[in-house]
Amino acid sequence: MASWGIVHRNGIVYGFLVFGVISLVSFTSEAAVKKYHFDVQVKNVSRLCHAKPIVTVNGRFPGPTIYVREGDRVLVNVTNYAQYNMSIHWHGLKQHRNGWADGPAYITQCPIQTGNNYVYDFNVTGQRGTLWWHAHILWLRATVHGAIVIMPKQGTPYPFSQPQMEVNLVLGEWWNADVEKIVEQGNDMGLPPNMSDAHTINGKPGPLFPCYEKHTYALEVEQGKTYLLRIVNAALNDELFFSIAGHNMTVVEVDAVYVKPFTTPTILIAPGQTTNVLVRANQAPGRYFMATRTFMDVPLPVDNKTATAILQYSGVPTTIIPVFPKLPPPNDTSFVMSYNRRLRSLNSQQFPANVPLKVDRKLFYIIGLGTNPCPTCLNGTRLTASLNNISFVMPEIALLQAHYSGINGVFTTDFPDRPPIPFNYTGVPLTANLKTAKGTRLSKIAFNSTVELVLQDTNLLTVESHPFHLHGYNFFVMGTGIGNFDPVKDPAKYNLVDPPERNTVGVPTGGWTAIRFRADNPGVWFMHCHLELHTGWGLKTAFVVEDGPAPHQAILPPPKDLPPC
Repeated sequence: MASWGIVHRNGIVYGFLVFGVISLVSFTSEAAVKKYHFDVQVKNVSRLCHAKPIVTVNGRFPGPTIYVREGDRVLVNVTNYAQYNMSIHWHGLKQHRNGWADGPAYITQCPIQTGNNYVYDFNVTGQRGTLWWHAHILWLRATVHGAIVIMPKQGTPYPFSQPQMEVNLVLGEWWNADVEKIVEQGNDMGLPPNMSDAHTINGKPGPLFPCYEKHTYALEVEQGKTYLLRIVNAALNDELFFSIAGHNMTVVEVDAVYVKPFTTPTILIAPGQTTNVLVRANQAPGRYFMATRTFMDVPLPVDNKTATAILQYSGVPTTIIPVFPKLPPPNDTSFVMSYNRRLRSLNSQQFPANVPLKVDRKLFYIIGLGTNPCPTCLNGTRLTASLNNISFVMPEIALLQAHYSGINGVFTTDFPDRPPIPFNYTGVPLTANLKTAKGTRLSKIAFNSTVELVLQDTNLLTVESHPFHLHGYNFFVMGTGIGNFDPVKDPAKYNLVDPPERNTVGVPTGGWTAIRFRADNPGVWFMHCHLELHTGWGLKTAFVVEDGPAPHQAILPPPKDLPPC
């Protein structure tokens, strides 16, 4: 474990964090400065037979939870002792005017090199609920991640029944090897890397896997009490079902935004998303499996291993065999579409849904998979992915730094608002790349303008679902559907009253999703598929949101300790 250090900055004293270990300090005041130290280190954290050392924060998998309160200032000093460059993204935090703390490598900052550190300094404003943090470089978020719990301001109750206890459940994946080496092997062959060896719940795969001794997470509950489960999907490439045998769940929040409560036996949660549910311990005292398994509704290789944890009533012997839940079939599209339709913003007087009704800019992006020639690869080709036929090329200088400092030649702002060649996007399987180009092309957005973006899956190579995450913003999910988006008929079906507000949304297999947001946060903001496989193939872009006319509507100056490239 790393020791605490003390750093003075702008008159504030705080501890610092090094990759490999996270130490937390609790504060109880209405608005406080929360101080953390992250040590990024390589540790042997065994989960399966003959497990290899992994990159961790403070030696833990998952990493520690960050607890803050709405209105707090957060200082996290990250010191990198690992052999890989590192950056941390605070997923879902809006970072108003402060992209310097957002974290994606080569987008808002250059990575923290081995032996160096960087202080992430940001405010938590107007947000409360469950978010998470993770590495945002290479595939390192496989083991470098943890939950963020934002408590409401003091005196502000939850808009649902007060639970007797709150529990974090982080769903993840586990490789019995160095993930980066597995990715390199896949890239060299032009193929997807090997699938993970296990799924995990709070870092543990459960008794369905070999060598599981001491590697099953158990939650002890008391009869009649209500529990708030804060669930995070930290998996790299899998949308997941989650169920608890014998118990229903009441969904009350997604992506740190309250929703109209509804009850369900199963939730769907995509990589990058969070979901809060209430569970009442109202069944016969016993032991019940909590289980998670992949959702995949196309005929592609599926990582369908089931991770389990145990919900155990107090006083029940551990020798009793747990009851297993009935999860939906892995390809149950109808359940997924029905579940997502039930998600609606709370839209109360205290927590309104400020849906943009007038749209200033309409964007239409198609999602495509394809292949490029690769003479040294196994099949002579390398898999690629694109938005509007553009496969994104990562820069060597951080985009925000280039934008703020006026450095030319790093990117262009000519990303097309719509695909260059319209076609039947979800028709018979297509194999053409439709002249896919490579480039670091961004879209410039006027400050405070309202944007509608339709993301359309295509059958280039194959249809597939895609969870998309937008940095720096929440957005409203106006509508979704299967097939080609109809610009006349489909907007007439939009939910303009209480659509769900999220930071990560799934584009259904062979379908579309429409989102809206107000561009009131200046900076350079990444948007990408949260399947790490597709992100690495180029399924990403970024928005340059211009400064507003007032000083408080402009990007803040960069911190002095911003990592150099």
